[in-house]
Amino acid sequence: MSKKTLILGIESSCDETAASLITENEQGIPIILSNIVSSQVDIHKEFGGVVPELAARAHLEKIDWIVKKALNDSGRKIDEIDAVASTAGPGLIVCLSVGLSFGKAFASSLNIPFIAVNHLEGHALSPKLNSKLNYPYLLLLISGGHSQFLNIKGLEDYKRLGTTIDDALGEAFDKTAKLLGIEFPGGPQIEILAQKGDPKKYNLPKPIFNRGGCNLSFAGLKTAILKIAKNIKNDQEKFDLAASFQKTIEEILYKKTQIAFREFEKQNNPKEKIFVVAGGVAANKKIRSMLIDLCKENNYQSIFPPIELCGDNAAMIAMVGLEKFKIKQFNELDYPAKPRWPLDKKAAFLKGAGIKF
Repeated sequence: MSKKTLILGIESSCDETAASLITENEQGIPIILSNIVSSQVDIHKEFGGVVPELAARAHLEKIDWIVKKALNDSGRKIDEIDAVASTAGPGLIVCLSVGLSFGKAFASSLNIPFIAVNHLEGHALSPKLNSKLNYPYLLLLISGGHSQFLNIKGLEDYKRLGTTIDDALGEAFDKTAKLLGIEFPGGPQIEILAQKGDPKKYNLPKPIFNRGGCNLSFAGLKTAILKIAKNIKNDQEKFDLAASFQKTIEEILYKKTQIAFREFEKQNNPKEKIFVVAGGVAANKKIRSMLIDLCKENNYQSIFPPIELCGDNAAMIAMVGLEKFKIKQFNELDYPAKPRWPLDKKAAFLKGAGIKF
């Protein structure tokens, strides 16, 4: 029996230090042997958000132990590893540099290939870890730093259909939570509070709802939340605002996804209509349920990563490494960290003032 490829993945783009080992079975389906994620929530909680210098220091303190634990949990030996894949961007450069440098040193010491991975590409391919996924497919990437609709035509062949012109969706969730007095990271708690509230209590704005194609905007919604939150008098009003926010997000994504469906079909005329949702916000159960129903209405197959693979993790980085190892697409050890690294390199940068549709 031929030896199956073994990839070590390393992730440190923001506030999770992560390492994973994956291989594949006889049918070429990926198998996660270990997936270790160390969160820094307690470090950043008192600041209400990620402090880059503290995050980088925590990565430095933990990365050696995290990689050793991933190796031990995998049941494999260090000399069995065929390649190292590390996140090279996008992200906080002081954080990226930790995992990237460690991955390079590890690959160099074993004299094995090094693969620099785009963190967004990790999210884009993460459903391959638990699904038989064929190209092309439509991707909705919703995380703390990114909100995009992408036409995934193939490995490294990505066409952006829409993006946020200001805040990312995960950022909007976290900022809303902060305004409601929920400790960082509060985004996931919004859905829990929303279950106790009246989603029709507050009529919140839906920026660029009827224009801009499938582009997204959440800054105006956040400003409206800020004004209302200042006058909240009791817990029930807090629950009502959380429920109204959750409902508004669902309505925005429902409409914008329909537009993305039409654009995807126009560009591909696909035999299979596949819709993939990835990123941390993909763990929101209400959003999942709404998008699954929308897919049924439009004859799309909906695919989500498992909840534990929605947030930042190293298994998705190793997954990209496995795909690139197969085509021998390796990188030199002087490959730089890239704080900004779009999947669609030809897409216009839309964030900032003065954007018109």
